[in-house]
Amino acid sequence: MSGAFRPVPVPGSTAWASRLRGVVAAAGAVLAVAVLASGCGIRTTSVPVDAGAAPSRVPCKLSSADVTTRSPDSVAAPVYLVCASQLVSVDRPVPSGTAGGADRLVAARALLDQVRQAPPESERRAGFSTAVPAGLRLEPTRAGDPAGTLRLSSQPEDLSEEALAQLVCTYAENEALVTQGSVVLGGPGDYRPRGYLCTSQTKARPQDGTVPDVLVRD
Repeated sequence: MSGAFRPVPVPGSTAWASRLRGVVAAAGAVLAVAVLASGCGIRTTSVPVDAGAAPSRVPCKLSSADVTTRSPDSVAAPVYLVCASQLVSVDRPVPSGTAGGADRLVAARALLDQVRQAPPESERRAGFSTAVPAGLRLEPTRAGDPAGTLRLSSQPEDLSEEALAQLVCTYAENEALVTQGSVVLGGPGDYRPRGYLCTSQTKARPQDGTVPDVLVRD
């Protein structure tokens, strides 16, 4: 059985002292590493830490290079789009004479075409979008409709809050489309047209709903 056992150092012996110094040195090395880690601001944890995605910044503003170039026979008209949960206007080209409202139905159709159009890449990069359905159209008015009525192919109240706010605020920028301070809209149903207001609250929080001027326009 020779070699089956290793002699155990006796306390106080040279071998015992040597082994004790080794243990102390190892413990000191571990402590030094912990101190260095603490000094570098490293926090030890047994659970992975998810810092989350980096915050994004949506400017809601176009650079001069991103502004749409107009043709000689067009003018710029403000159109309201959704950006960062609010309404922000951008300039879109419409045929000359439209912005002034020489023919109110022509003006209304031109502005509807712009507000329902999907924003180009430059506007999307800036955070702009539209909630107005691509298939929304203007319909002929009816006998007995209040002055200034614009009839849509959908009931105004059936549009999303943002879509209705976009349309009302875009039309409100054209004086030919405003009747006694409001935009009068109707739909394909038998309901009487209503007047709608574009207020600062409408622009700041379009999801809260567009303010009706009166329930029914006479």
